[in-house]
Amino acid sequence: MKVILLENLKRIGSIGEIIEVKRGFARNFLISNKKALYASKENIAEVEKIKTELGKKDAEKKKEAQKIAEKINSKEYAIKKLSTENKELYGSVKPTEISKIILENEKIEIKPSMIQPVKEIKSLGKFKVKINLHSEVDSEITINVITAETIQ
Repeated sequence: MKVILLENLKRIGSIGEIIEVKRGFARNFLISNKKALYASKENIAEVEKIKTELGKKDAEKKKEAQKIAEKINSKEYAIKKLSTENKELYGSVKPTEISKIILENEKIEIKPSMIQPVKEIKSLGKFKVKINLHSEVDSEITINVITAETIQ
């Protein structure tokens, strides 16, 4: 299915580009999240008209993402979790928990879908976590998992 992109998307394409994607991806993600339109003649003409406007909006989003990246890049956040004697966690640290901690500490709202742990956090220690703030702006933080208390 052919669609026209309304914003820059990492590994997919840039604004105004007409790309071929699977039907489900187009319907369920791109079109429902207003990231693309069906590639009809009317829509192609419409996107050509508003391409510069979309470019400006994308530049604003990028600036905002860079400001957030400057605030949180290379910072360390501590999370207290229950652990066993051999430093393993009961469960794991999820992106939703990480986004809550950033919101509490920095007053910055980051969607859990933007947070990508390098590997699953299932034990105590320090872990690197990547945050995709924009298709061209990434940030990296450290999550320090400390024990709340051990259970025998």
